[in-house]
Amino acid sequence: MSLRRAFPVLRSALSRRAPLSTAPATREQHAAGLEAVRGRGAAEAARPPVPAVDFGNTQEAYRSRRSWELARSLLVLRLCASPALLARHEQLLRLARRLLGQRLFDRLMKMTFYGQFVAGEDQESIRPLIQHNRAFGVGSILDYGVEEDLTPEEAERKEMESCTSASERDGHGTSKREKQFQAHRAFGDRRDGVVSARTYFYASEAKCDSHMETFLRCIEASGGASEDGFSAIKLTALGRPQFLLQFSDVLTKWRRFFHQMAAEQGKAGLAAMDTKLEVAALQESVVKMGIASRMEIENWFTVETLGVSGTLDLLDWGSLIDSRTELSRHLVVPNMQTGQLEPLLSRFTEEEERQMTRMLQRMDVLAKKASEVGVRLMVDAEQTYFQPAISRLTLEMQRRFNVERPLIFNTYQCYLKDTYDNVTLDVELARREGWCFGAKLVRGAYMAQERARALEIGYEDPINPTYEATNAMYHRCLNYVLEELKHNARAAVMVASHNEDTVRFTLCRMEELGLHPADCQVYFGQLLGQAGYPVYKYVPYGPVMEVLPYLSRRALENSGVMKGAQREWQLLWQELKRRLRTGSLFHRQA
Repeated sequence: MSLRRAFPVLRSALSRRAPLSTAPATREQHAAGLEAVRGRGAAEAARPPVPAVDFGNTQEAYRSRRSWELARSLLVLRLCASPALLARHEQLLRLARRLLGQRLFDRLMKMTFYGQFVAGEDQESIRPLIQHNRAFGVGSILDYGVEEDLTPEEAERKEMESCTSASERDGHGTSKREKQFQAHRAFGDRRDGVVSARTYFYASEAKCDSHMETFLRCIEASGGASEDGFSAIKLTALGRPQFLLQFSDVLTKWRRFFHQMAAEQGKAGLAAMDTKLEVAALQESVVKMGIASRMEIENWFTVETLGVSGTLDLLDWGSLIDSRTELSRHLVVPNMQTGQLEPLLSRFTEEEERQMTRMLQRMDVLAKKASEVGVRLMVDAEQTYFQPAISRLTLEMQRRFNVERPLIFNTYQCYLKDTYDNVTLDVELARREGWCFGAKLVRGAYMAQERARALEIGYEDPINPTYEATNAMYHRCLNYVLEELKHNARAAVMVASHNEDTVRFTLCRMEELGLHPADCQVYFGQLLGQAGYPVYKYVPYGPVMEVLPYLSRRALENSGVMKGAQREWQLLWQELKRRLRTGSLFHRQA
């Protein structure tokens, strides 16, 4: 059994896809978005004025925060900046629990770190906070904060077991995946060097079912607490990561093969969307390489599948590995080390195929529940050796569920060198196929780990060379998406950045493009809510003892923030002094 049979759950969505590379189809499928734009234009007269944003206005920024909450934030952020305290925080927590007992320990945590970073213990206890935030223009992204407390050795063992195939573990076969997409013991603990993202390790199918149930409860709670909430999921929580590694390897090799063919046709170095292969020349290459005979390839490249242009772009190329294509049975790529042709699509045991199918089914269950209760679902980005598969599977969900509005949001990490190509390709695919594009733009959470892994194992560093290059990539991707939003009112983007320059850039481009906050196409992942823009804040929840690993990670994350910049602490202190000076310290903020 092979990856060609990997999509039994989502195959009905694939069967609805329209032909690619045909301009008339593109215009028809884009008509709904254009109609929405015309409707938006007709409503412009009724819009409120665009709100002004003053980043130094602490009264506005902290209007939803009570004074004691500001004081707690100051205390916790100051504690997070203490290297001595952080170095011994686990021992200090154990000591405090032993001296105080469970009840007093829980109370102490809720007054400090737990109260700062966690909204409550369960869905009911967080409802007042969600409603409070909503009253001040801040939406919620529900997140169950419980994390598995594993030793590095336990994490490494689980990773190595779950990222290798049965034949590899038994010693009967060697992996044909490229080394980037193989498990390496030195990087088995994926938490190492990562403080701003949760990590899941595969234990069993039952554990994956448990994660799915947790995500379902988050989706239901978000739907019950507000009409416009988000919920976030990670695909490594829903199945065996071996499948993600193997599928990522397939997708990467197939894209590289496209660029090799483009280079042969003298088209190297072009942007992803500008690179097109001449079909006639490609057919000659297929025959010369011994992939198939002329008779076999006659029906592979037809007007029905590729349009009338006589060329094939990267989106057309990607569609060739769908299970419905005859070509998928013949796919081979050259091995860069041996020069020999090898099958592209990996083979699985029956048990591995069942695990793969269950992963897709879990994704389907979550997307259906999100659709039922009206919650947008954000699929988090992960390490680059998983990400090609994660992005492709997210795209399959978008094809199926983003029919009327963007329900599923893919996440793009802008510290990666290939992010702009991926964004432009996915926007174009949404245009051609007529579904609603939804994106979350982040800088990224795995930079140190990714760089160390690439250097140690010996493959190209996937990260942009400098911080400035990452900023430029973020703004370039964001600008491209905002331009799409101007012409397509059914697309949306989440600007998940606390960077003040990025927020200013976004506001400036929105004004220039005529994108009004009331259109709710551009969301912000930080506190601009009091300024009248759609803003969403993560709302983690869970029992005190079960979220201690999460609290440790957040303390380390804020340690890095406090060392690099004191701005938030200064603004908090400035607002407290203002309230003290004006006599409003104990008054409820209007």
